Amino acid sequence: MFSSVKAFEGQHYSSLKKRCLQRGMLFEDPCFPAIDESLFYHGNRIGRVHWKRPQELCDDPHLFVDGISAHDLHQGQLGNCWFVAACSSLASRESLWQKVIPDWKEQEWDPEKPETYAGIFHFRFWRFGEWVDVVIDDRLPTVDNQLVYCHSNDSNEFWSALVEKAYAKVYGCYEALDGGNTADALVDFTGGVSEPVDLVEGQFAQDEVARNQLFERVLKVHNRDGLISCSIRATTVEDMEARLDCGLVKGHAYAVTDVRKARLGHGLLAFFKSEKLNMIRMRNPWGEKEWSGPWSDSSEEWNKVSKSEREKLGVTVEDDGEFWMNFDDFCQYFTDLVLCRLINTSYLSIHKTWEEEVMRGSWVKRDDALRNRAGGCINHKVTFLQNPQYVFDVKKVEDEVLICLQQKERCGRNKEGKGENLAIGFDIHRVELNRKYRMHSTQNKVGGSIYINSRCVFLRKELKEGRYIIIPTTFDPGQQGEFLLRVFTDVPSDCKELTLDEPPQTCWTGMCGYPQVVTQVHVLGAEGLQGPDSNGALNPYVVITCEGEKVRSPVHKDTRCPDFDVKGLFYRKKPKDGIHIEIFSKNVIVDSFLGQMTLTSDPSGRQEHHTVHLRDRGSRQGNDLPGTLTVRLITCNELTSI
Repeated sequence: MFSSVKAFEGQHYSSLKKRCLQRGMLFEDPCFPAIDESLFYHGNRIGRVHWKRPQELCDDPHLFVDGISAHDLHQGQLGNCWFVAACSSLASRESLWQKVIPDWKEQEWDPEKPETYAGIFHFRFWRFGEWVDVVIDDRLPTVDNQLVYCHSNDSNEFWSALVEKAYAKVYGCYEALDGGNTADALVDFTGGVSEPVDLVEGQFAQDEVARNQLFERVLKVHNRDGLISCSIRATTVEDMEARLDCGLVKGHAYAVTDVRKARLGHGLLAFFKSEKLNMIRMRNPWGEKEWSGPWSDSSEEWNKVSKSEREKLGVTVEDDGEFWMNFDDFCQYFTDLVLCRLINTSYLSIHKTWEEEVMRGSWVKRDDALRNRAGGCINHKVTFLQNPQYVFDVKKVEDEVLICLQQKERCGRNKEGKGENLAIGFDIHRVELNRKYRMHSTQNKVGGSIYINSRCVFLRKELKEGRYIIIPTTFDPGQQGEFLLRVFTDVPSDCKELTLDEPPQTCWTGMCGYPQVVTQVHVLGAEGLQGPDSNGALNPYVVITCEGEKVRSPVHKDTRCPDFDVKGLFYRKKPKDGIHIEIFSKNVIVDSFLGQMTLTSDPSGRQEHHTVHLRDRGSRQGNDLPGTLTVRLITCNELTSI
């Protein structure tokens, strides 16, 4: 996974550490110096800060004390509960934190070999499609000999403070971590795909069926090592970090640390009784202030659960910021949920394996309409199709497709302050099965994301077999930026960018000719089909042939009136030649011929609608066969019209 890890700012941990050890000096990071500019965008807000190394703060510093846990984290004087919540989730997954904190045993302080310490550490984050290795020194900001920002329960444990410093370096300064997004941090820690769930809009508190389905989704993400976070939306400034009567805090990111179905009852009764409760456990990054309602740490509801079940769930009565809730209550109080899926692309896994396609692109404004790639959303009909276009195939009868669009962050460096994200989104159009060039007129839109000024937008969609185009856009035209498009399917989708507007002119064009017109053939459906055995089952499919190029539809099972809804696109050198359409029925050994038709199309640019009786072939092609076929044709002289 880390074969292509990129050194952030060109700093290589092993060579820097080796140099420090050879010179007998502690590392001081020139790229993230111990000065106020590494803390703030504009001026010091917290008084005189002293940067100190861990051994100046305690006698026996360690990365980890008694392992790593969500209880190690406390937020400090920064509005980065989103980052701390993500760290809490990370701490509960050994396989994940060992990716973020590589070679942790080698990085750990060794009291028996103090000569191996060089004051240098490194951590890894997934940034815009690649893992980056971030080197830091271990000078940490303190006031009155206390860490200012993220810190652990144990005064000699420093993993959280060091990870936070590396993350602040990536963002430019510590203040850049104020008021961020948990979904982004979860992705940065895992390379996964974040799906935001609006619990209010989905009406999960009122809809029991939807709520139970959501719980199964949450449970599956948790069981497959995904990371989860949640929050209660604050609608006003006064609401931010306001504590509700039930103990929960508004505008505050909570980490979900466990998801379970708890057995009710005691002894054999609990074992044979089928009643289970959907439960979810969370942690407040402040390390205190918990839920005080049903199933809180000391509530009487726990009497319904056996002692062994309580121990299995790890129930404690300490005010440690961690607590359980019934999922019904969770949906009642919380407004937002973030599911960060770890998309499994390993063929060795027992779980579902996804095929991933990663595309890098950019929105670039140009005056030439055919070269402009910053057309804005579909509201801007004239320029919408000038955006980048990506084609992919769904090769199963139906497939679940996950699509994630991520923009490159526009966070400025210290003096500039935070850059604003663009409002981004994407649409999906179903197109001709053989389309190889860019789309110039909108087709059948089958899905799309919301438009939002977040770093990522995500969509999960069931799509039928066929060819599709994804059009990633900014909301407004003329906006420029880089993006990463990730497409996950069950079988390879052959996703690629469409860059050409029409067939290219080559050295053979003069000899072989160049297309004069473009024709779109849309076979809508057939009625009254009949095979050789008039009572036998039919599994029809259609084949469109034009100037030697063929397009074949998917097979439609057991029907005499198939709704084909299939398109082909043909760039034609001989406009007067006919377009040939045949229908067959799929059989085990030899497919049965059901009928054919030949049509011509004038380059008028107008849509022609034909419903034609099927004909026989060969010497009998003058004979009618049972059934009709309905087709729409459109032909244009301008090759960039369709």
